Amino acid sequence: MVSTRAALLFGPGQDFKIETVEIDNPRAGEVLIDVRACGLCHSDEHARSGAMPMPHFPMICGHEGAGEVLEVGPDVTSVSPGDHVAMSFIPSCGRCTYCLSGRAFLCNDGAKLFNVGMITDGRIAHRLGDEAVARYTQIGAFSERQLLAESTIVKIDPEVPWTVAALVSCGVATGFGSAVNRAEVKPGDAVAVLGLGGIGVSAVQGARIAGARLIFAVDPVEFKREQALRFGATHAFASIEEAANAIRELTAGAMCHSVICAFSVMTSDLLQPALSLTGKDGTCVITSVAPFGQKVADLDLFTFAMTNKQIRGCLYGSQSPRTAIPRLLDLYKAGTLKIDELITRTYTLDQVNDGYADLEAGRILRGAITFEDAPR
Repeated sequence: MVSTRAALLFGPGQDFKIETVEIDNPRAGEVLIDVRACGLCHSDEHARSGAMPMPHFPMICGHEGAGEVLEVGPDVTSVSPGDHVAMSFIPSCGRCTYCLSGRAFLCNDGAKLFNVGMITDGRIAHRLGDEAVARYTQIGAFSERQLLAESTIVKIDPEVPWTVAALVSCGVATGFGSAVNRAEVKPGDAVAVLGLGGIGVSAVQGARIAGARLIFAVDPVEFKREQALRFGATHAFASIEEAANAIRELTAGAMCHSVICAFSVMTSDLLQPALSLTGKDGTCVITSVAPFGQKVADLDLFTFAMTNKQIRGCLYGSQSPRTAIPRLLDLYKAGTLKIDELITRTYTLDQVNDGYADLEAGRILRGAITFEDAPR
């Protein structure tokens, strides 16, 4: 049994509380991680706000992280103690049809993401006293130590900074892949990115690296618009309405080849405005998470059909974590992909609530919790 400090959420609308959690030692197919860094992603805020109802509390949040392997259980073959790993909330079982066909982002083990028990055998392996503790998407990175399934970690180059590895594991991969894989941005394209958090700015970078000629960044927060221009956007606007007129002029009325929705929360009223920026035969990519109960989307169906447009959902940038994470880190090491610059501020575990307050206020692109001072 391992004791660890972790940030727990006890219910929607509450702040995180730091508690000491007891964790099992690793069993078959499991790995004990010394967590070194994790990102403050808006997806965890959906759990805290109640927009995404969680089946069990208390819960350790955090789903993009990196750390060092402390101990491995039987049958673990991809990592050994001392290895550096990135955590992926998308598991890769390696056996299901989706994994075998190169679409591990749709791995069937994803159905277990919000189970209370371990993804490996279903047992309760995390406890607060006698109470079971869940982990957000089977990761729970807001913890000094964490027990994970081997299928949710990816070995990485030990020279990569911990915060960089953490951000690549979710936000950077998701945003970058939204542009490169799902929107299929091509050289010379005109692209709009709506919402400029960590995912949106990573989509801007993906569009830039893919060769887009025009990249329109849209967000009401001036700081985020300024940052998007640093990361490769050619134009920035405070609203879709403001962007529409400029895009129409700059594209001679053709509008955008693709539009990527990276809003903090995707609501039905945002879809038609996004489609209005999408040109004929264009693609509108929905990467944003919508409220769980939202079943209806508003759009002009007649124009949608008559202009041959597409709407595409996008999970994890439509790519396999085991191939995407190393590839993106190679781009980072080559100086092509900016990740250090995404991290506006770092926090200690005890400052997790401050980090989310800064995120909500638009003061940061991405915050990261670091664990340098945690006892080893």
